[in-house]
Amino acid sequence: MARLISTADTPAKKRRAHMRSCAEVLRLLAERPAFDDEAQDMTAFLIFNLRDVFRVIDNSAQVWEDRSYWRKAERLREKWRWTVRAADRLEALVRADLWPEVPSELLALVPRFGGVTVVNVTRNADWWCGAKRALLAQDPQKGAMTDHAKLGRATC
Repeated sequence: MARLISTADTPAKKRRAHMRSCAEVLRLLAERPAFDDEAQDMTAFLIFNLRDVFRVIDNSAQVWEDRSYWRKAERLREKWRWTVRAADRLEALVRADLWPEVPSELLALVPRFGGVTVVNVTRNADWWCGAKRALLAQDPQKGAMTDHAKLGRATC
């Protein structure tokens, strides 16, 4: 009998996809001279992706907890907790409309994505169009980790 290998979306694939999205957006934001409407959408898209990274990690950690490996689960969560903290800080700046302070937060994130190689940018404006509106429409207390499908594909 042949061995079956799952090629479905694994948590690692999802995490890498979100990390690549973050790295690409950081690269594109670094090339911009100011925070226009598109850059603000890109920043909101980054916030959603940072939260999604932790959501994937949290799901993986839950599997470890279900197997009574709670220490391993907590180490995994702690290793990636920076994503939620960064997303929360960025969201607070976006909600307060403090765009001059955003570049320093983005700059602090750059070392976290040093292992992600971006040769070609594969994401375009369709990915982040309307992200700021979706972020501001959320309940700030909820800190929702939202599906990108809920962002909608508004015209920018």
